[in-house]
Amino acid sequence: MAGQRQPTDLVVMKGKKHLTKAEIEARKNAEVVAPNDKVKPPTYLTPELKKKFRKLSKELLEIKLIANVDCDALARLLIAQEQYIEVTTKIRETPLMIDIPIYEDRMNPDTGKNERVQVGTREVVNGERERLMIIQDRCMKQCRQGASDFGMTVSSRCRLIVPKVKDEKPENKFAKYAGG
Repeated sequence: MAGQRQPTDLVVMKGKKHLTKAEIEARKNAEVVAPNDKVKPPTYLTPELKKKFRKLSKELLEIKLIANVDCDALARLLIAQEQYIEVTTKIRETPLMIDIPIYEDRMNPDTGKNERVQVGTREVVNGERERLMIIQDRCMKQCRQGASDFGMTVSSRCRLIVPKVKDEKPENKFAKYAGG
């Protein structure tokens, strides 16, 4: 299975694939380079999210990882992060376990009719907290995917590292015997 296509500059720097000048030029002409001159926060973001957008986009622009077409994706990441924080706060406020009443049908000796009477309680998992945790998990998955797309996770940054060009000549294995 073929690997993901890499930028021509990266292929040349690695030095594992020998390309002619014509092949390099053809590959560079075929590469899509999106402009990054209008990276601005979308209008639907809150002022606080716009501030976060500007900060993150500035950092991503410095390492050339964002373009004009990525603005909505970054905005969605910020919205997912905000929702994750909001739902996590609600989870902290919601108890994990709750007591529910236990009822039994008993005969009322005065009326001669069956009545439901509470005889105790039982502790069960809070359904509201369970529902919130499902939403939190969805938000976390969205955050993780968005962060990975922008190189904000350790594993995604490892894939972005460009090898350094070696200017040194390889060491001659017989040089140690040359003496002198």
